[in-house]
Amino acid sequence: MEDIGDAIGRMRQLHTELTALAGLPLSAVTDEQLCEFTVEAENAGRLADAVRAAAAGEVAERSRRELGGDGLASRLGHGKAVLLLSYLTKVSNAEAARRLKLGQATRCRQAFGGQALPPLYPRISEALAVGEIGVESAARIVQCMDQARATATEEQVAAAEAELVDAARDANADDIAVQARVWREFLDPDGAEPRDERLYRKRAFRLGRERDGLTPFSGELEPLAAALITAAFDEAFTARRPRFLADGDEPSHEVDLLPGDVDDLAALEAEVATDDRTREQRQYDVFTGLLTAGVRATGTEPGGMRSTAQVTAVITLDDLRAGTGVGWVDGIDEPVSARTIQQLVCATGYATQVLGDDGEVLYLSRHRRLFSWQQLRAMLVRDGGCVWPGCHARPAECDAHHVLHWEADDGPTDIDNGALLCRFHHTMIHSSAYRMRMIHGKPHLLAPSWIDPAQRWIPLGKSRIARLNLLRKTG
Repeated sequence: MEDIGDAIGRMRQLHTELTALAGLPLSAVTDEQLCEFTVEAENAGRLADAVRAAAAGEVAERSRRELGGDGLASRLGHGKAVLLLSYLTKVSNAEAARRLKLGQATRCRQAFGGQALPPLYPRISEALAVGEIGVESAARIVQCMDQARATATEEQVAAAEAELVDAARDANADDIAVQARVWREFLDPDGAEPRDERLYRKRAFRLGRERDGLTPFSGELEPLAAALITAAFDEAFTARRPRFLADGDEPSHEVDLLPGDVDDLAALEAEVATDDRTREQRQYDVFTGLLTAGVRATGTEPGGMRSTAQVTAVITLDDLRAGTGVGWVDGIDEPVSARTIQQLVCATGYATQVLGDDGEVLYLSRHRRLFSWQQLRAMLVRDGGCVWPGCHARPAECDAHHVLHWEADDGPTDIDNGALLCRFHHTMIHSSAYRMRMIHGKPHLLAPSWIDPAQRWIPLGKSRIARLNLLRKTG
């Protein structure tokens, strides 16, 4: 066996060599050389990871609970092995725990009386030692095999381990995770139900304290809820999203487009706004759209929310009409702009409250200016969801927007003055330079001049019946 002092000296020499490699400029190498360098770097990293896992396993062995105060971690002033390893290596507690678990599963064990026993997972241990598999794949296999041991025999676990290690030599860690779960379910067919129950009990949603107008939230989703929201995100991100013509593009039309024009469908698909939201912002808008649709589905007022989920905002009537000043939303410390409250009122209406000199309530009106269910259904048929070009939000996720503002511009609450908009685009139309107007009973959009220099009104809506009729007319 190699002297440990020599081994430490060699690792320090290796550190020097790797330092030189880390500073190697790669911009001038060929594609083939870059790929080869990447593979060799990964091979070296696998062996380094194996050494780190082995060291972590020994730290865990010398810090095991039954040693009490004589354990390594306790003697060095740390209550647990994970805390000691984190202190020594400067990695997170989570990473230290991962290394400890893998190191314990792949180190040689000691039976009662000092007899040496092979590792709990000998095939994984052997493959790690020569760099054939990475620690990520190894950890996935260990996790699933540990769970399968509840009902599987040692022979069955060993067979599964061998198959998975062979697969891990050629497959990536994500594929191995899938295969390991399949083996786990095969070896422990009754384990899924109690696992689901444990996961369900861990479900959580945490709403933090508001900071500067933003309220953080976090939590854990159980598998079904995670699958539902992931599917909603995937659907939103795979939808085709056209754009408005940019400067320098050749416009397809020189005149305003009306619903009867032959080319209005092509214009709708080719001349719409660029969506510059980040992925996180788009996911947020999908999430809030689903939340809004769910709450609205149980509403009793036309176009409104149910009373138990009512959002209350307070603002002076003069500021609301002018779109200036600020108001306050119930439960939020920071004030919001009048435009934000205009957007809320546009979708859900408002009630006028008159106060006396001492703040006493003198008069409280009922909610008004809401579109009726019949009007909303008519807009659903006409618009087919959010009318914004390229947006695929469903009708239930949308607000009914007054194209001509009902308070400031005396716009009527009629279907000839309403359009369906999702939360994101409802915010945009209230706060951006985009303009909307009704032409022959159908909403049209005008982009700012820096987006569409030709300044053409683009017809909106995605009614399938209207498109079919258009195709029949032009065919």
